[in-house]
Formats: sequence, structure tokens, C-alpha cells
Amino acid sequence: MKIAIVKYNAGNIRSVINAVKRLGFEPILTDDPEELRSADKVIFPGQGEASTTMQYLRERGLDKVILSLTQPVLGICIGMQLLCRHSDEQDTDCLGVFDVDVKRFMPQCHEDKVPQMGWNTIYDTKSDLYNGFDKPEFVYFVHSYYVPLCESTIATTDYVQPYSSSLHKGNFYATQFHPEKSGSVGERILKNFIENI
Repeated sequence: MKIAIVKYNAGNIRSVINAVKRLGFEPILTDDPEELRSADKVIFPGQGEASTTMQYLRERGLDKVILSLTQPVLGICIGMQLLCRHSDEQDTDCLGVFDVDVKRFMPQCHEDKVPQMGWNTIYDTKSDLYNGFDKPEFVYFVHSYYVPLCESTIATTDYVQPYSSSLHKGNFYATQFHPEKSGSVGERILKNFIENI
């Protein structure tokens, strides 16, 4: 099983590598188009800011490479947001896999801190990414922007309002939360992606 992790100017890639290794696989970190296209599974992870990240991807042609992938792809955090159509963050045009725009959280009361940082539940999970899930589960989030509920939503979370904590369309899957930081629940999600999709 060849698992490729997209190498770009995103934070937090090392923890994704370590999480995949804990499942017994040896991923490769690469920005080489042929390595990415020949992988069995591709993970598009990261933390970062939308406009500078999209600029980096475009300058290296990685935007076209990601869109050309036909094997299962998993976007994580900023990876999920960049797979959407547009982000309010610096008014950024993104990759457009998911036909939905990324919005900034607008706090409704004093308790609504932005960014959302910490543990929250995912519910209404569907798709093979959540095989074996039959109740809400806690996962770890760090984000100031969110994806509204849409036809691609496969998991929902409540913060300020209900929003998409996971998306699926075709061969593209995505999570707003960090499975690599979400303990045994996140491990199950990564395992499902690698072994069941």
C-alpha cells in the first residue's frame, strides 16, 4: 500500500505521518506529481492560511495535480477548506472539488471563541469513512473558518451553528477536524480511509 502525503507549506504534517505509521504503514511525503498520481491513497493535510497556501500550490502546479487524482484523497483541516470553491479567508478562490464556500465563524455570544480550539462531537456520520460509528464521537478541532452544511456533508458538528465537519464527493473525502490528534476515534477514521475506501 503506497500512501502519499502532499508536501507543501502547511503545518502539522509530521503528526499525520506519525499517525499513519502507528497504523503500520510507511507513508511518503512528496510534492512530485508522479509519486502522488501513483499512490494508492493520498492525504492532503495541514494547518495554515488559505490565500498563501493556494498561491504556493498554484506556483508549483500542485493545484492541477490534486484535481487530477483519481484514487481516494483525504483532505484535513485547511486541506478540506482548500478543496471547497472559495474561502472568506483573504477572499481566496480554492480548488472547487466541493461546490460550497468556506465562511468565517461569527460569534453569537460571549462563549463563542474564535478559533474553535479543542474537542467537539461529530454526529450524523455517513460514508465508509465512518464505518463502525453508531453514536456521536469526540474529535479535535482548531479552526476559525467553517464549511456550511451542504449536499457533500457526511458529518456534522455544532459550534455557533451546525456545520460540515466532514465532506465526501467522488474520490475526495475531507475532515475539518484533525484525525491525527483525535486519539482512538481519529485512528479509526484514518484506518477506514486506508483500508476500507
